[in-house]
Amino acid sequence: MKKQKAQAGNRKRDVEIVDLNGKAADKKNGGRRNREFAIVTYVFLALFLCMTGYFVYFVAIESEDFINNPYNARLATMADQVVRGDILSNDGTILATTQIDGNGAEIRYYPYGRMFAHAVGYADNGMAGVELLENYRLLRSNAFILTRIANEVAGKKNPGDDVVTTLDAGLQSACYDALGGYDGAIICLEPDTGKVLAMASKPDYDPNTIAQNWDGYVSDDSGSAVLLNRATQGLYVPGSTFKILTLFAYLQQERGDGGFSFDCSGSFSADGYEMHCYDHTAHGQEDLYAAFGNSCNCAFSSIGLSLDRSSYRQLCEQLLFNKALPANLGNTSVSRMTLDGDANDPLVMQTAIGQGQTMVSPLHMAMLVSAIANDGMLMEPYMIDHVQNENGIVVRQNESRQAGQLMTEQDAKTMQEYLRYVVTDGTGRSLQSDRYNAYGKTGTAEFSSNKNEDHSWFVGYAENADGKRMAVAVVMEGVAAGNAYAVPAARAVFDSYFAQ
Repeated sequence: MKKQKAQAGNRKRDVEIVDLNGKAADKKNGGRRNREFAIVTYVFLALFLCMTGYFVYFVAIESEDFINNPYNARLATMADQVVRGDILSNDGTILATTQIDGNGAEIRYYPYGRMFAHAVGYADNGMAGVELLENYRLLRSNAFILTRIANEVAGKKNPGDDVVTTLDAGLQSACYDALGGYDGAIICLEPDTGKVLAMASKPDYDPNTIAQNWDGYVSDDSGSAVLLNRATQGLYVPGSTFKILTLFAYLQQERGDGGFSFDCSGSFSADGYEMHCYDHTAHGQEDLYAAFGNSCNCAFSSIGLSLDRSSYRQLCEQLLFNKALPANLGNTSVSRMTLDGDANDPLVMQTAIGQGQTMVSPLHMAMLVSAIANDGMLMEPYMIDHVQNENGIVVRQNESRQAGQLMTEQDAKTMQEYLRYVVTDGTGRSLQSDRYNAYGKTGTAEFSSNKNEDHSWFVGYAENADGKRMAVAVVMEGVAAGNAYAVPAARAVFDSYFAQ
């Protein structure tokens, strides 16, 4: 009997132990399930927050870019309800407006015709320039609410908002005239802000007759490409203006001028390739300032051979080669520099003086000298100052934005000294003025065997005693030496700007 009771007690304890173990296991499994549930909950919560954040960002930042897409059918609907707004210069001069003819048809009119063609663009047969960049805002109306209600009741269109650009009408006229009858481009930037003050490109077209002449423009077999904005989309051999980058690379790798000295005899040979200075000029004994100021091809070919080639390319990429330019100007071309560590000596010699396979846009060169003028800080180029309604009330204001520090302040000041030397003692002497100090680099870019068809370059900036500054890039196609064509053009542009 006692034995049976003992066995029953043991079984009871065994059951209790099993129950306790089961409860512990259930508790453990339950805790694991709770943790898994919590993880899944947090994951979904994080995804929800990310989607909410992106939605807010899209609505606040990106939505207008999508709406402004020329393929967006919504814009056609907006055009049925709003009269396209005006485009104005920085002083309020009308550059594009909408006129109503006797039949009630809307006609886009450009008072300055060809002068602002590539900057302002056109709004027929597609769009370009500011007309494309600000298409959505030109078709949006922020007129007084009672005015909009009254127009809707009367079945009238509302007035679209006006876009005020950073373009200076007087300076644009100077740039356009300075190009004369030559193809090419001039672009002017304000180094402190990145504002585009002027942008001229030739050959040009009359936006008032774009529809009538469209077929001829798009089927043009001459290669003139009149619709191409050469200031932002053109790619050119940089010629000696590229010596700015070769000089900077040498100063970086040598940590100074390295006591540079070169005796120029007018020619220089390496690896069976012979380099000549312009017109075979023998510059004689030169330090680094004189070599840069004289634009000595022989000296800079020698400098190029002394550089670490991979580091040379890396520095050029630091200065925006082989990448999209940080500019809010629509479609811009990518400058290219293809030199690498395996490049042979002749290609290095050519690259060092801005020939070879290197190509650059006028905008890019203007940005480089603008950053040098601004102590190494590049400001993002932009062309739209603000948007206002029909009564002049600002509804959107653009602000200057830093694109990045391209070089240290000390490096920039060193480069300023070399660019100034070009004007005081080098190939840019004709830019000396009592109204401003000019800095820059001339260039002659060979692209054919005929020297009378070289591209003429000048890139640089000027400042007056009041601290007013402007950077410029000038390229004139198929002419001759930089100091014979591009420098006088730059002089005319500087004189116009600093006379204001």
